[in-house]
Amino acid sequence: MPDETLPSPTGPDTTKPTSDAPAKIGNVHHPVGDVGAAVAFYTDAFGLPALFTDGDRYAALDGGGGTKLALAGPEEDLTAGVAAASFKVADVAAALQAVTTAGGSVVREPEAGPHETRAVAKDPWGNVVIVYGPR
Repeated sequence: MPDETLPSPTGPDTTKPTSDAPAKIGNVHHPVGDVGAAVAFYTDAFGLPALFTDGDRYAALDGGGGTKLALAGPEEDLTAGVAAASFKVADVAAALQAVTTAGGSVVREPEAGPHETRAVAKDPWGNVVIVYGPR
């Protein structure tokens, strides 16, 4: 990976957001039924190289320009099969408060994932987003 490592759908990485920095899209969470088959498909069909794989749980593919495609197996699917942008933030609880203040809603409260704290929210139009940050 050029600037970060994401071994889970929302993953740990070597860059740390600061509370005064804006959130950034860390990856696009893409639930799949078979991680190995999905890696093969996106590599063969689009030439996306695999950056990281964690068995049948998760794989990160390089989408170019710093964009990552996070292929989440059933164990790592946070969104019940819905593709979602994953926003990396310095403070997950504060970001969720900002989401609700701005008119969104929390779908899944913060929880400790394998590599980070993560939560699921919806914007005012019902689009699902993942919010994640350091533990």
